[in-house]
Amino acid sequence: MTTTPDDLAEALRESIGRIVRATRALTDGLPQAQSASLGLLDRQGPQTIAELARARGVKHQGQSRTVAELEERGFVERGASDGDRRVSVIRLTDSGRTVMLRERSARAGAFASVIGSELSEAERAALARVPELFDRIAARLER
Repeated sequence: MTTTPDDLAEALRESIGRIVRATRALTDGLPQAQSASLGLLDRQGPQTIAELARARGVKHQGQSRTVAELEERGFVERGASDGDRRVSVIRLTDSGRTVMLRERSARAGAFASVIGSELSEAERAALARVPELFDRIAARLER
């Protein structure tokens, strides 16, 4: 079992990457950039392109292209900010929310099915602590 911080960090990075790739492959819908952008808009509400780019860790130009593609598909719309009418924000449309929820549900359902069929009750209990631990790690990394 891997217990040193360096070894554990590397093992977790590899495992998380495999899980992310495997769950992404479950849906053949949206490209990752579009899916991530819709998810951010759903969780955080209307955002400027700069805010979306910063949250995703991409360049403004790349996020602008992603937003344009989502706009073309009718999944997002541009509008004035409620706080400052001069600022343009991106909002999720009803069809964008529907697509995002459908993909999220498919991924979560497949994940839950594997957890239920492949893990013992003791393993599920151990896994139940992981989200809290990851949240603590993420909060520290985000400082």
